[in-house]
Amino acid sequence: MIEQIIVTAEQMRRIEELMFAQGMPVAALMEKAALLVSYSIQQLYPLGEFGRVGILVGPGHNGGDALVVARELHLQGYQVILYRPFERVKELTEQHWRYALNLLNIPVAKHLIELQDTDFLIDGWFGFGLKRTIEAELAQSIDIINQWSQPVVSIDLPTGIETDTGEVLGKAIKATHTLCLGLWKQGLFQDIALEYLGKTVRIDFGIPVKVVEEALAEEPLTRRIDTTIARETLPLPRRVLTHKYQQGHLLLICGSLRYAGAAILTGLGAIATGVGMLSIAVPESLKNILIGTLPSALIIGCPETENGAISLVPVDLSDYQAIACGPGLTLEADSVVESVIEAPCPLILDADGLNILAQKQLITSISQRQQPTIMTPHLGEFKRLFSEIEFSDRFKAVRQAARQSNSIILLKGARTAVSAPEGETYLVGESTPALARGGSGDVLTGLVGGLVASNVAQQSLARLVATGAWWHSQGAILAASEKTELGVDAFTLSQYLCPFLASLNP
Repeated sequence: MIEQIIVTAEQMRRIEELMFAQGMPVAALMEKAALLVSYSIQQLYPLGEFGRVGILVGPGHNGGDALVVARELHLQGYQVILYRPFERVKELTEQHWRYALNLLNIPVAKHLIELQDTDFLIDGWFGFGLKRTIEAELAQSIDIINQWSQPVVSIDLPTGIETDTGEVLGKAIKATHTLCLGLWKQGLFQDIALEYLGKTVRIDFGIPVKVVEEALAEEPLTRRIDTTIARETLPLPRRVLTHKYQQGHLLLICGSLRYAGAAILTGLGAIATGVGMLSIAVPESLKNILIGTLPSALIIGCPETENGAISLVPVDLSDYQAIACGPGLTLEADSVVESVIEAPCPLILDADGLNILAQKQLITSISQRQQPTIMTPHLGEFKRLFSEIEFSDRFKAVRQAARQSNSIILLKGARTAVSAPEGETYLVGESTPALARGGSGDVLTGLVGGLVASNVAQQSLARLVATGAWWHSQGAILAASEKTELGVDAFTLSQYLCPFLASLNP
């Protein structure tokens, strides 16, 4: 549980205050966390290869952490040099400073330039909770550090990164590694912060589960999807005695003469989920193409406009466990989207399905649906749908959109966020630039649709949708590892979904 939870600065403060109130000394917590950080740094930068280390000491407890790390590295034989551009520091940090100078005789740099020849730096200037803008001499120092070539390890968060929004507060250190203390911080998963984080690692210093539960009891948790959640959620293994009618029937409404590939890619994503039956509604002119490409699907030829867009879906929408609508439709299919809102089953909307919602201002109609709605916008689509929602905080924005629309929102990005109307929120913590290709989102729509249609165990839909997004990104990561990021087109991605799932299944 602990390894999945993502917190804001305020939530982390409450957790720490509760730990202190129940008997954990502040000094003991600093000592434990910093010792673990020191051990991790020694694994990352072994003494035989990285002997000289510069320590950036801040005025708060982040600086105290850095000083404990400095002490431990010094005792292990590293050549440590301290740099503290702050006169006033917290009492506990000052105690560690005096210990390092008076008892260990660790040298102190008078100027930042004295750290230029070190093998790596440890950033302990500011961690979680920073609110003020970094400016003047400290900002200049950060610019200089970012121009240097040696690695930088940031403790908790890189100096200058706002804990919740990931915003750069004037200037921020570009870390090679970020060692997050205790619980994942929300800012580490904001797209805006990613270029400053390097590789992120969580340092587990043993926060009791009961403390987290008590401190956060009054609010929905935000969780990072991991393999534990995925194994509990994905449809493996199946029951021995089952058949296609027990594994769901999904209807895809997608494609046009202009975007025929969208229907194929969405279908491939759905097929990867093992959904029991798959029907795909496409313009009549595309029917034979789809039959030849996806022979296991039931292809429904639909009346179309002069430009080759679906004008009517001639089926009973109550025959399906889920409907996914939107990829490749074009805006001419507005009447189709308006009619599908009335479907008596879960509805997944993507691409032109969302663009038509925005154009026709149909969010109110969506919010009044009796069955679940799942919307999967990228940032541009999100802003068209929810233009009044301020977007400085990705997590806050997606929660607000979910409440406003009474829908599950899957906000795509380098770190995809998923939220349900009641506040249940998930984060996909890994991705790859390989997904920055046309058609990747179509595969995701089919994948989510297949999972929702075959949700025979009636799991939390938000968790199921988020796990689908995680599966999608993990398939892309696997494909990129074998094909390179540039070699992963949407069709290739669809072919790696099942191999990844096989590797996940014990």
